[in-house]
Amino acid sequence: MALSSRACLLLLCAALASPALAAVPIDNQTLQSWQQQSGKRPLLLDVRTPAEFAEGHIPGAINISHDQLRQRLVELGDDRRLPIVVYCRSGRRAIQAQTELEKAGFGHVYHLSGDYPGWLKYKDAQQ
Repeated sequence: MALSSRACLLLLCAALASPALAAVPIDNQTLQSWQQQSGKRPLLLDVRTPAEFAEGHIPGAINISHDQLRQRLVELGDDRRLPIVVYCRSGRRAIQAQTELEKAGFGHVYHLSGDYPGWLKYKDAQQ
């Protein structure tokens, strides 16, 4: 599947961005496209609480609560070039997680536009 021009632009922006810059927003359609591609898929990081995660989450996501991320960075692996898509419920915790990931040297951090509620709306619209 070919990448849309928007996805290509996001990838270019991410490649040129330094870790000190804010995370690049990514929309649900682009995330779904990335997840369907073979090769290196982004790590999908849900930074809500374990209870929120248990109530529902995006398939393939791992759960590390935003307040535990610093202590659990090792779970993300050693590849600091790995693209990571972060989401929560409203965006506040995802922004905190982005900052922590960027401090740890992750250079390709994306914030899912609309977070989990936005993904639910997107999936409902697809059906």
